Amino acid sequence: MANLPPSLNLKATLFDATGSSPAAVSKDRRMQSAEQLVLDLCNPDLRENALLELSKKRELFQDLAPLLWKSFGTMAALLQEIVSIYPVLSPPALTPAQSNRVCNALALLQCVASHPETRMLFLTAHIPLYLYPFLNTTNKSRPFEYLRLTSLGVIGALVKCCLCFMVYQVDDTEVIGFLLSTEIIPLCLRTMEMGSELSKTVATFIVQKILLDDVGLEYICTTAERFYAVGRVLANMVAALAELPSPRLLKHIIRCYLRLSDNPRACDALRNCLPEMLRDATFDACLREDVTTRKWLHQLLLNVQLPRVVMQGGGGF
Repeated sequence: MANLPPSLNLKATLFDATGSSPAAVSKDRRMQSAEQLVLDLCNPDLRENALLELSKKRELFQDLAPLLWKSFGTMAALLQEIVSIYPVLSPPALTPAQSNRVCNALALLQCVASHPETRMLFLTAHIPLYLYPFLNTTNKSRPFEYLRLTSLGVIGALVKCCLCFMVYQVDDTEVIGFLLSTEIIPLCLRTMEMGSELSKTVATFIVQKILLDDVGLEYICTTAERFYAVGRVLANMVAALAELPSPRLLKHIIRCYLRLSDNPRACDALRNCLPEMLRDATFDACLREDVTTRKWLHQLLLNVQLPRVVMQGGGGF
C-alpha cells in the first residue's frame, strides 16, 4: 500500500475495514448512541441526562420514534416523568428544573406522535390524555407556560400530520374524532385566551386543523353553543391583535374564520359576528407581505357578503 499513488491511498481511506463509507459509519455510530440513550431512560440514575441528550439530538436520530415505542419500558418511563409532575400543578409549585425535565420527555413524545409508524399506536394508547392536566393549568409563570407550550406541540404534531400524508386519510379522521371525544377544544380555547403569543398560535393552529377536517367542522357547527364559544375567543383575539399585531397568529385566526364560513349556518352567523376589524383596514399593514392570508381574508369577506341562503329547518343557530 505504501507504494500506491497518493490518489489511490486517499480513496482507500474513504472506507473502513468492512467496506462502509464514512457517512454510513457515522450513521451507525449515531444509531448506537441513540440506542444507548434509550436504554438509559429506564435507569432512574441516568434518565435525566438521557432525556436531555435525546431531546436535543432527536432530529439527528433516524427512526427514533419506533425505537422509543418498541424498546421495553421506555414509554412507561416517559409517562412516569409526566405523572410525577401532577402533584406540583395545583397548588402551583412547578420549578424551572422540573419543567425543563418533563418538557424533554414531552419532546420525545412529540417525536412519537409525528412519526407515521407510531402515530396511530400513540393515539390508540390514549397517551394525549396524559397531557391534558398540563393544558388545564392557568398559572402564567415561565415554567407553566413552557409546559403548556410543549404539550400543545405534541397535539400539534398529531394534527399537523393529518394533512401531510394523504395515504393516511382514514387515520386522520380517527385522530380528529379521538380529539373531539376529549376536552381538546375547551383546553385550546382556554390557551387562546390566556397563553403567550406562541402558545396562542399553536392552540389556534390545532383548532384550525380540526376545523379543516369535515368531521371537525361539523362538530363545531352542530350547536350554537360550540360555534359561539369558538367565535367569541377568535373575536377577542382579533381585538387584542389590533393593539399588538402578530401576523403569524392572525393568519391562523383568519383561516379558522374562512373554514367556518364553509358551513352555511356558521356563515350566516358570521354575517353578524365577524369582527369589524377584519372588514376594515385595521390589519392592512400587518398582512402587506402575506399574499396567502390576504387571499383568505378576501374570500372570507366574499363568503359572508353573499346573499343569505334559506336552509331547511329554519336555517341558522
